[in-house]
Amino acid sequence: MSTRAEREAQGRRGEWLAAWYLRLKGWRVLAQRVKTPRGEIDLVARRGRIVAFVEVKWRKSEAELALAIDPYRLRRVVSAAEAVAHRWQKPGDDVRIDVLLLAPGRWPRHIINASV
Repeated sequence: MSTRAEREAQGRRGEWLAAWYLRLKGWRVLAQRVKTPRGEIDLVARRGRIVAFVEVKWRKSEAELALAIDPYRLRRVVSAAEAVAHRWQKPGDDVRIDVLLLAPGRWPRHIINASV
C-alpha cells in the first residue's frame, strides 16, 4: 500500500512526464497545477488555436488506468477549466479537456476532447 506522500510524488512525476510528452508533440505548456475553487487542473497547454486543460492520471499498471478517469472526475476538471479559461483563451481559440493516462513501461495514452 502506498502512502499519500508516495502517491503525491508519483502524481507529480506523472505530470512532469506528461508536460514533456506534450512539448514533444508541439504543445506549449502554459501552466501546471492550477488551483481553482472548483478543483485543480494538472496542465494547461496551447498548440496553435487550441487551449487544452489536461487531466493527468498516473497508475502503477495499464490495467489500473481503465478506472483512473470517470464522468465525475471529468466534470470536476470541466468545472475547474470553466472557472479559469479566460486566463488563457483568446478570441477564436478552441478550448478542450484532454486526459493523459500514464503507466510505467507504456506509451502515454492521450484522450483528446474527453469532456462529458
